[in-house]
Amino acid sequence: MADSRSRARSRRRPALTQLDAIFRPRSIAVVGASRRRFQIGHEIVRNLVEGGFTGPVYPVNPSAPVVHSMHCFKRVQDIPGPVDLAVIVVPAPLVLAAARDCARKGVKGLVVITAGFAEVGGEGTERQAALMELCEKHGMRVVGPNCMGVLNTDEQVSMNASFAAATPTPGGAAFLSQSGALGEAILADARQLGLGVSMFASVGNRADVSPPDLLDYWEADPRTQQILMYLEAFGDPERFLQTARRVSAKKPILVVKSGRTARGAKAAISHTGSLAGSEAAVDSLLNQCGVLRVDSMKELFTLAAMVQAGKRPGGRRVAIVTNAGGPAILATDACVSMGLELGDLAPATQRKIARKVPEEAAVANPVDLIASADAERFDHALGHVLADRSVDMVIAIFVSPVMIDSAAVARVFAQHAAATDKPLAACLLGKSQGEVAVEILREAGVPNYRFPEEAAQALAGLAQITELREREVEAAPRFRVQKAKAARAIEAALAEGRETLKGTELHDLFSAYGIPIVPSLIVRNREEALQAVRRIGFPMVAKVVARELHHKSDSGGVILGIRDREELLDAFDTLEDRFRKPHPEMNVLLQSMRSSGVETFFGAATDPQFGRMLAFGLGGIHVEILKDVVFRLHPLSRTDAIEMVRGVRARALFEGARGKPPVDEEELVEVLLRLSQMLSDHPEIIELDLNPFLAGYRGEGSCVLDMRVRLQGV
Repeated sequence: MADSRSRARSRRRPALTQLDAIFRPRSIAVVGASRRRFQIGHEIVRNLVEGGFTGPVYPVNPSAPVVHSMHCFKRVQDIPGPVDLAVIVVPAPLVLAAARDCARKGVKGLVVITAGFAEVGGEGTERQAALMELCEKHGMRVVGPNCMGVLNTDEQVSMNASFAAATPTPGGAAFLSQSGALGEAILADARQLGLGVSMFASVGNRADVSPPDLLDYWEADPRTQQILMYLEAFGDPERFLQTARRVSAKKPILVVKSGRTARGAKAAISHTGSLAGSEAAVDSLLNQCGVLRVDSMKELFTLAAMVQAGKRPGGRRVAIVTNAGGPAILATDACVSMGLELGDLAPATQRKIARKVPEEAAVANPVDLIASADAERFDHALGHVLADRSVDMVIAIFVSPVMIDSAAVARVFAQHAAATDKPLAACLLGKSQGEVAVEILREAGVPNYRFPEEAAQALAGLAQITELREREVEAAPRFRVQKAKAARAIEAALAEGRETLKGTELHDLFSAYGIPIVPSLIVRNREEALQAVRRIGFPMVAKVVARELHHKSDSGGVILGIRDREELLDAFDTLEDRFRKPHPEMNVLLQSMRSSGVETFFGAATDPQFGRMLAFGLGGIHVEILKDVVFRLHPLSRTDAIEMVRGVRARALFEGARGKPPVDEEELVEVLLRLSQMLSDHPEIIELDLNPFLAGYRGEGSCVLDMRVRLQGV
């Protein structure tokens, strides 16, 4: 209910002016301010004052005359001047009364720190609904409930309206955390790593202000250069998709989405009071809108530091410059395993490097300058490597020997990083003068990693997010189809109260959309089976057809390789003996037997959060055993369909393996787009399987061997 209200409100008013009351308030009231140290109400007032908030701060507590050496008001209404933002820290049963007090004062933004709302269910859910009804009526935007607060490091605001112990360094990364406790860790780690923060929001239950709202707001903020998110649920996935797709083209978006495992998803439900989407749906949504999902908070920071440098690679080719062979080997292995390539340095580049390095140095990639390499040698080698056209990115590794000036080497790294438009990741190993060198790199904005594998991971992520942001999305074509014919097949099933289509209806539906179907005929008795030979021919396949029987091969309902009339009759009798008693309405489907090609799978399913999704992968029994399937949310663009076909791990089978010719991948792309058009035309379809779909080798033709469709329940 709250999500639908917030969506309606966001359509009526532009997000920027609404959220200014929260992120750029002129004055702040802290409702529930406390005189006792380490109480949340006290820490928020202290953070605002000591953080240098540029407007007045008004403590509100009817039981305390003074808080933090400031006059304390009994009610928000008693405050003499205007109040833009109220931070509410009172117990949950008192929040609604506090919000009414704010409404009478004309407050436009609330940050509700208090827990005990929808995340606990029952009375808490009712309490949250009442709060949102009041705020909707009075035009107040709400962050939370059950959150840690918000902050803005802009010197014109200097607001830390949270109970975080660490105040981050100002910079270009905006953070959203759906977990308050994790938000505390995010701010602490960001400061330690030198990652600058523009704004931060702990959104808690997302009763009102949600991830799409913040994406809208941060898109327009000139200080925000990248957006980092920890999410447990999306709220309004359709709006998130539309907003993130637009924003990610301008600013990188990195997401850690929890709930990958079944146990993790269950934890997310109890923690946030909202459902976590299936992993296939989450990955699909983020990929389609140009957002990079990372597996952990550590990886998020690893990559964010690289993105903060503001460089985009022109490709995936990496050069490694080092003074130690072991770390270079680790970096090489990590680069290759993460999909990067080691660029082949031009012979001219190698000759230039060789002029000023010892004979025992290696001038091919990785460039090993050996342990005696000083700042001058690194300067010489890095200059030539960065100038090489076969290099898109560089990892500069320095293991600090006692006799080498680490600070001087760090200054060389910083100078080259500033002089090139190619990303440079530093990796300083060893402790001799390490702190000084690390600080030089930090001040220069050069990402520095403790281990070579982290540097490789950062560059791989940077390459991936650059490709996501720069890809051109090609629209899907519209095909000429027989929409009315397909609609009649669907209406026939619905008229009989059936959720599934039967034989002729399936044939009519898919043939209407140009999906090639293997020659087939449903027969009811032995005589009809013999008559079908003229139309289908041998070899033949016989399959049982029954309403509640979906996985026919698992129960002996498929007989292959029927070569003559006698085998056909035996097959028909076998299926009758096995299935007639439990399925009196059963029939037998006879099909021409095809085996030349690769068995693939096309499917559609409806996710409870994200709606309909399309799937493609290896077919037959491999779907459930290998799970080599790629998902995308409906509707598909042509780019989505191409990525689905190319995203299968066993794609080598499509390209020709063990002397086999390749299959027609363009035909597979077209089938996906035709199915997407079918789903758009017929919203009644909530699930379908084409399994197996035999992708024929080029020139041989493809066809569906088995199909299933489920409609919205009637």
